[in-house]
Amino acid sequence: MKQFFLYAAFLISASAMGAETETLTLTLDEAISRARVNSVDAAVALNELKTSYWEYRSYRAELLPEVNFSATVPAYYRQYSPYMNNDGSYSFVRNNYLQLNGEVSLSQNIWLTGGKISVNTSLDFYRQLEGTKYNRFMSIPVALTLSQPIFGVNNIKWDRKIEPVRYTEAKAAYLTASEEVAIKAISYFFQLLMADENKLIALQNLENAKTLYNVAKEKREMGRISGNDLLQMELNLLKAESDLTDCESSRKSCMFQLRTLLDLNEATDISLIAPTIVPTADIRYDDALSKALERNKFAQNLRRRQLEADYEVAKAKGNLRQISLFAQIGYTGTDRRFAGAYSPLKDNQVVEIGFEIPILDWGRRRGKVKVAESNRNVTESKLRQESADFAQNIFILVERYRNQMRQLEISQRADEIAAKRYATNVETFMIGKISTLDLNDSRVSKDEARREYINELYRFWNYYYQIRSLTLWDYATSRDIDFDSMTLSPKGAR
Repeated sequence: MKQFFLYAAFLISASAMGAETETLTLTLDEAISRARVNSVDAAVALNELKTSYWEYRSYRAELLPEVNFSATVPAYYRQYSPYMNNDGSYSFVRNNYLQLNGEVSLSQNIWLTGGKISVNTSLDFYRQLEGTKYNRFMSIPVALTLSQPIFGVNNIKWDRKIEPVRYTEAKAAYLTASEEVAIKAISYFFQLLMADENKLIALQNLENAKTLYNVAKEKREMGRISGNDLLQMELNLLKAESDLTDCESSRKSCMFQLRTLLDLNEATDISLIAPTIVPTADIRYDDALSKALERNKFAQNLRRRQLEADYEVAKAKGNLRQISLFAQIGYTGTDRRFAGAYSPLKDNQVVEIGFEIPILDWGRRRGKVKVAESNRNVTESKLRQESADFAQNIFILVERYRNQMRQLEISQRADEIAAKRYATNVETFMIGKISTLDLNDSRVSKDEARREYINELYRFWNYYYQIRSLTLWDYATSRDIDFDSMTLSPKGAR
């Protein structure tokens, strides 16, 4: 057994060592598209949309006619039942009979009044099994039934107002969630891109540090630099080696994060292509706010909450008094033969009007109306504040986006200048025209400029997709973001 486990461990180790690493090259658009399809967040958003869809379908079904068939086949009874005699006393009689019944009904909710109307037909059969054995049929060939609340709240009418808004909100929430997945992918993409840049910078710095240290040793031997400068170059070399180790560890962490989001296996090494072009959309605050109020889930959420607050007030007022009407008209027949149960037929009418009106409830129902009205006022105040905050957030976001376009241009130019300056200073140091302090300063400036450019590039794409998620509008193609276009990458970039 011990040898078996050792052999199995050897096979697993050999398999792991033999596994080949697959390199996947991704652009930003490709990462976003993969995240929208493969990420867990995308799957959760899709399932939430499916739930809302079936809830909406259930609501729609409530407005359509419903056909039902119910039956009992059979019901067998063999028991004693109480029976009241002529003198008022009770005795028990034994029953032993078989019962069958069936009913078919067609019902329809009346959304205009909140009532319900139905047409049904039924047949009952009894067979006595002890004593005088006989069969008995009772039929209701047709019966028309109406049940109607009077003065109460019309729940169906309110559902017709609220449920479509709720479903529209759910669809907008799904599209927004898809854009938020894109924002998450952008964040992870640029974190890995920054880790790649840091590793590349560390590798370049290590290579330069080795070269400069070797040059410094030669200069020291010739007496052209001091021992302190030589020690400083050696410290730079050690720091470059330490920085490279840290960058490699950070890159592995960022790689794992993006790989998990895109649902890639651990053997996949992701190679990123930094975006070199950005969309040229000229986004204005008024236009963005108008689109957001028209399409965003927030706008639908405001409408739904206002309607729900009004609904609660209507229910509270409807409960002040309750009056209901039940009416049934049709025909019925009974006989010991099946055919006889349908001829001749007799009228069958039932009319009931019930009501409940409080005489003394110490203001409980009135109090509930006041509570519902107060809650509606609170809701309206919250909605006004949330609307103002929503508009303010869009204004700030649009301003940041418009400013970011210029910041990106500045950081790109600064990156180019810093890289050229460092290359020039390295050549100058080689011929002994500048000190190590000046060289280190130019190196630090070069590294910071490159990192700042990556950060500014991330901020631009982040702001751009945040605006997309709020407006649900694709500014690159100038059309709505819908279920077909939400996975498309922005076009028309410069």
